[in-house]
Amino acid sequence: MLVVLMEDRVLPPCQVCQGCLLADRNGQPRWHHGKLDCGHAVGKLTDKHPNRYECVMGFSIANIN
Repeated sequence: MLVVLMEDRVLPPCQVCQGCLLADRNGQPRWHHGKLDCGHAVGKLTDKHPNRYECVMGFSIANIN
């Protein structure tokens, strides 16, 4: 499950990505085969943290299983 990380909260992508031109038709980030197509990998803080990405709009996105 993808989530958008803000300074003090975690948001579902539909609240942030809805207006993005790179989002899919459902207002979700373009996620295909384990890769964020509308951003790039940033890496994990530690091995216990989820994979993190940064979208082209500058938001941090995490893949939480």
